[in-house]
Amino acid sequence: MRVLSGIQPSGSLHLGNYFGMMKKMIEFQENSELFCFIANYHAMTSVPDGKKLARGTLEAAANFLALGMDPEKSVFWVQSDVPEVQELAWTLSNFTPMGLLERCHSYKDKTAQGIKPNHGLFAYPVLMSADILLFQAEQVPVGQDQKQHLEVARDLAIKFNNEYGETFTLPDPIIDEHVATVPGIDGRKMSKSYGNTVDLFQDEKALRKQIMRIVTDSKPVEEPKDPDSCNVFRLCRLFLSAEELAELKGRYLQGGMGYGDAKQQLFEVVRDHFAPYLEKREALLSDKDALKAILAEGAQKARYAASKTLRKVRKKTGLTY
Repeated sequence: MRVLSGIQPSGSLHLGNYFGMMKKMIEFQENSELFCFIANYHAMTSVPDGKKLARGTLEAAANFLALGMDPEKSVFWVQSDVPEVQELAWTLSNFTPMGLLERCHSYKDKTAQGIKPNHGLFAYPVLMSADILLFQAEQVPVGQDQKQHLEVARDLAIKFNNEYGETFTLPDPIIDEHVATVPGIDGRKMSKSYGNTVDLFQDEKALRKQIMRIVTDSKPVEEPKDPDSCNVFRLCRLFLSAEELAELKGRYLQGGMGYGDAKQQLFEVVRDHFAPYLEKREALLSDKDALKAILAEGAQKARYAASKTLRKVRKKTGLTY
């Protein structure tokens, strides 16, 4: 089974990124044919600063590798190192009805958040479709907010296949309902756009400050508390074993525990869980030439796979003459 996904290098890595996508992707390399990329073309819609984008691209790659991505078990590359994706995006653009893009909610949501509207933002689903179809992905892990874009990829694949014969694999979404809603410090879905994240690779002081800002109710220490409605407990679920969760839940229900105590426990769990990964990440970023060599090797493998699809597309559309 060929699985594909990517992540934008558009800011600090947070718990929502890790549990919502990265952890799952790293696990796929053990039993699937994994294609995973750093989506720096997509990030241009929200990161206009070139130096920031370049730095973020290397940091995102180091994050993945530190957290367990194995370039020997997967194909791991930077999107812009595979120019074939842009050629396919242009070809697919000629099969994309305007109405299909106008119905995509992501464009409306992002412009409503203040992102300047432009063609890149509007045509984002076409480029995402090219990412998926170029590598003949069979399954694509996505959040609910990206499911519509995967449906666009399927629609375009069907239109092209109907016109020229079977060319593209129709991708299916993988949606994990549990991790798709990792709560932020305000209870909404954790997102950089909401400013409600708990970031992974930061110093202890900054991490503790973020966790202590998690919104809770105003029940006093001695009063019993509902763990299932508590944002702190919901985040603890991501880390603690069943036995540890049962013990923590008992402390909530019994009373006598303040939310500050629960936040301190969460802080220690998050800190300790990611400490080994932080050390490996710093080592990767300290030798950027070696990091770039890993990405270059991944891009070579990705281009080989991409060229197989693109040769078919060029021949069928008349671009090969």
